Parts: sequence; structure tokens; C-alpha cells
Amino acid sequence: MNQADTKSRILDAAEHLFAERGITATSLRAITAAAGANLAAVNYHFQSKDALVDAVYSRRLEPANRERIAMLDACEARAEGGGPPLVEIVDAFVTPFLRHFIGTPFTALMGRIHVEPQEFVRRFLAVHMTEVARRFGAALRRALPDLSEEDILWRMHFSIGVLAHTLAGGGALAVLSQGKCDPRDVEAIRQRMVTFVCAGLRAETGAVS
Repeated sequence: MNQADTKSRILDAAEHLFAERGITATSLRAITAAAGANLAAVNYHFQSKDALVDAVYSRRLEPANRERIAMLDACEARAEGGGPPLVEIVDAFVTPFLRHFIGTPFTALMGRIHVEPQEFVRRFLAVHMTEVARRFGAALRRALPDLSEEDILWRMHFSIGVLAHTLAGGGALAVLSQGKCDPRDVEAIRQRMVTFVCAGLRAETGAVS
């Protein structure tokens, strides 16, 4: 068996176990046993557990994030310097993740981001989300010039929460809606989510009475 096959089996096993047990609770020995490999193979391909974790996320997130940036580039080009409409910015942010991850086991691993130790969260965001946050933050500032920097950041945070919960919580939706809502219908989710997130981003500021 060649090295590429071994690397793929390790990544597959790690993704499954991280999603099922959590990253901190999953040992390299458990991963190698599931992959039919040995610790030397993990060290050869990844050097450390942290590097393996990053590789597991990278192979799923990098294509989706490239698509996000490509969609944002395209709508900015169409706007010819004036800044794209908010609906196109939000669509570029949410749609690639819906297309890549709805109905896949990776949604469970995405949910792990919110329950792992803070150091993991910091490293994850630095590795995978810095450029996305920079580009979409700048686009939102142009589209919503009346909002303060603090409001933009809070509303980005809430918007990310909508996307993350939708990816991870499809099973609950199916049960609570008694089948009326299909958590695997990417296009229906996309249309509703873009409408919902745009409304939240545009909402009036001020204290709730």
C-alpha cells in the first residue's frame, strides 16, 4: 500500500474519531488502530497531533473557503468598485459551506470547534479563518457603513452562529418540525438563511426595551 493511501486512511480515521469522541479525548493510538497504521506513519506524514488536527480540517475547509473567496471576488467585480449588495456578500459566505457540508459527517466535527479547549479554538481560527474574516469583514463594513466596528463584529459572530447551528443541528430540526423542514435541502436552507442573516445584519441598533 502506498504512502498516499496510508495518509488518507489516517485522515479518515482521525476525522471520524474526532467527531465521535472529541479531539482532546482521541489518542494517536486510537487513530492508528482505526486506520490500520502505526505511530511512525503518523509522525512521518503529520509530525504531531496538532498538525494532524489541522490537516483533518484543512482538507474539508480549504476548498469551501476558496469557493467563498471566489464568490466574493466575483460579486465585488460585478459591483465595479461600489461594493456588492449585502445579499450577495451573505450568499458568498454561507452557500459554499452548505453545499460542501450539509448531509456529511463533517458537520459533527465542525460542532467540535465550540466545545474544545480555548487554545484549539485560537489555533483553528488563525489557521483556517483569518483571511475569510478579513475579506468578509471589509465587505460588510462597506455594505453597512452606518454600523460601528463593534456592531459589525457582533453581527458577524451571530451570523456565524446561525450557519454553525444549521450545519450541526439538522437532526433536531427534523424532529421538531415533524418532517415539515428538510435539513438536507441545501437550496431551501440557502434561501431562508440568506434572508434571515441579512435581516439581522440590517437590524436597527439600540437596547431592547
